Parts: sequence; structure tokens; C-alpha cells
Amino acid sequence: MAIVAKKIQDIKVQSINNLKDNFSKASDFIFADYRGLTVEQITNLRKNLREKDAEFKVVKNNFARIAFEQLSAPDVSSYLTGPTAVTIAPKDSNEVAKLLFDFIKEAPVLNVKGGLIGKTVYDVKQIEAFSRLPGRLGLISMLMSVMNGPVRNLAAALNDVNARLVRTVKAVADKKAESGA
Repeated sequence: MAIVAKKIQDIKVQSINNLKDNFSKASDFIFADYRGLTVEQITNLRKNLREKDAEFKVVKNNFARIAFEQLSAPDVSSYLTGPTAVTIAPKDSNEVAKLLFDFIKEAPVLNVKGGLIGKTVYDVKQIEAFSRLPGRLGLISMLMSVMNGPVRNLAAALNDVNARLVRTVKAVADKKAESGA
């Protein structure tokens, strides 16, 4: 039987509210076990993540679980065990996942547990596959290239009709000039 506290400490409520505020700014989260990282490695990782507008936050598992529950997020409690850091990615979570897996090559002690992308919970293999996909801007440029292709081909075909006509008229003029000369 669990012991039920009669009074909830204000500092705990404030900590949960701070986490909830941080979590509400983003819809994508990647959970990792940071055990074994040096302070310098964590500092470098945080600096690299800041460049992508992401945040690497060490959390108390129970506080994070409560904050996610209060935000009506899917159940991520299976990832909130042991030492946990949450990478909060307000935009381009694909790039953030890529950065984390690239960092693991330098510091293999970082262990990605899984993630919450949008309203879907992913395990580590799915997050790793997600990190290999092109980023949002890459996908947009691919789409624009595909959309631009038919227009470019149409313009080339229409221009080719004029060019053929000009070449034909020039060939006829050259032939008449040769036979007339």
C-alpha cells in the first residue's frame, strides 16, 4: 500500500507546472538515458540542439509523467524509467533526431529510449528510422522540384516549337539562297 501525502509541496507543483509549460511549447519529444555523459559532452549536445531550437532537459520521471498526463499526451511512462533526459523539439524533430543519433557516434553512452512525435509514441528503432528521413525543408524542396518538373518540360516543349519553326524557315531561306546564287 502506497503512502499518500496529506499535503502536496508547493515546490513540486511548481516544478510540474514548469515542465508542463516547457512541454506545451512543442509536440515532439525524444527520451534518452544520459548516464555516463560528461558535463562537457552534455554541454556540447545542448549547444548543438539549441542551434535547432531544441532543448535537452534532465527531468524527474514522476514529474514528467504527471506533466504529460496533464497535457493529455499518450502514455510515455515506459520511457520515463531510470535517468531520463527529454529532448524537446518545437520544430523539425527529424533534424533533432538526426543530431542525437550523430552524437551517439561520438558518445555511445547516450541511449535513446524512444519518442513522442505528434500524438504517436515511437520506440528507438522507429525514431532511428525517422532520423534517416529527409527533413521538412528537404521534403518541401523535393515536392517543389516534382511540381516544377512538368511546367519546366511544358515550357521547353513550347519553346522547342518556336525554335523548330525558326530553324525550318532558316533552312528554307538558306536553300533558296543557295539555289538562287
